[in-house]
Amino acid sequence: MDVVLEWFRENKRDLPWRESTPWGVVVSEFMLQQTPVHRVLPQWHRWMELWPTPADLAGAPLSDALREWGRLGYPRRAKRLHECAQIIVRNHNGIVPPELPVLRSLPGIGEYTASAISAFAFKRGELVLDINIRRLYARCWQGKSAPTAAPNNAERELARQLLPEGDDGTWAAATMELGALICKARTPLCDECPLKNQCLWRAIGYPQEAGIGKSTQQAKWRGSDRQCRGVIMQALRENTDITQSELEKIWSDRSQYEKALASLLDDGLIEQRGKRFSLAN
Repeated sequence: MDVVLEWFRENKRDLPWRESTPWGVVVSEFMLQQTPVHRVLPQWHRWMELWPTPADLAGAPLSDALREWGRLGYPRRAKRLHECAQIIVRNHNGIVPPELPVLRSLPGIGEYTASAISAFAFKRGELVLDINIRRLYARCWQGKSAPTAAPNNAERELARQLLPEGDDGTWAAATMELGALICKARTPLCDECPLKNQCLWRAIGYPQEAGIGKSTQQAKWRGSDRQCRGVIMQALRENTDITQSELEKIWSDRSQYEKALASLLDDGLIEQRGKRFSLAN
């Protein structure tokens, strides 16, 4: 698919992890799970400044990692990344392992993340099936407005057939970029797409499948358990520790506060010493 690769060469974003170390790619992939690029960029630079190698992060207290995660959300990712760094140091001499099975065995790394790290850090042709790539494939080659909830065998086989021989990870980066910038979920820029003349979905009139690709309404943030957890975490990022009575004042719904506090303790993200709370160490 030369047209896709040519489009990528001319239009790819200047993302710093593309010219980074394997560890820089690992950090970016953790941060990009459920967080958009524009929010990740400043935090990624900060992390790479503080902890440019797995050994640097492994030697830092977990509380520092949780604090520097900032407002990226889902702070369990920071805890898993910290654990990941410790295992890389302990079991792999501080070097990110290139093998897919070994990558998948690390905390916080599943099938997709392992494939992405292998492709982008080690220049290997892998089946990287993030939502942007899957949407592009569904539209262009299957004539569907959106992919199914999870990749199926037919989709994986299609992806294998499309993967160029001798690929060095560029195909995954190119199709991901094309899906993110052009073949967008809600407002695709079809006239700017290098695949517009071979896109099956475009050729058959952009049909919308019932029950597939319908964007479900995002759960509200304001007043949610997630917001409550986030408020507690932010208060603890801004203070070395906080008394129980001080912490109780930051959220009006006592029942929801207690539930959020208990879940943060269970997740190992915060610690309690007597009547004082702090980020986990």
